[in-house]
Amino acid sequence: MSELPVIPVGALASESVTVTWELTVAHFAAGMPEVYGTPLMIYLMEVAAAKAIQQYLPPGWASVGTEVCVKHLAATPIGFVVTATATVTSVSSRSVVFAVRAHDGVELIGEGTHSRSVIELERFNARVLSKAGHNVL
Repeated sequence: MSELPVIPVGALASESVTVTWELTVAHFAAGMPEVYGTPLMIYLMEVAAAKAIQQYLPPGWASVGTEVCVKHLAATPIGFVVTATATVTSVSSRSVVFAVRAHDGVELIGEGTHSRSVIELERFNARVLSKAGHNVL
């Protein structure tokens, strides 16, 4: 398959998580606040984006994140449910671009854009294995 499958602009999905201590900045860095970590918010946005387009991909295909431009706008304490939503805003021959947002039930905590490339898993994995064979450690 040389071109992207048909992925409609406007396709969207959401993913939610309850903030636990393991998802806080304090878990990763002693002395930091017990609030939802930025990398984990971005990961939730990426999961929502992948979910938004997975149904349009043929068997053996997936998507991988290639670019993230996100602002973390507000802190979220333990116990809150964060929901990330990703909406397809454009599709090109090489990538799918999403508007991403995260909300904690009280306020918008993050927003921005995210891009993903659609890949054929067998070919992608072969390239990764080839690269691993060149490990210079």
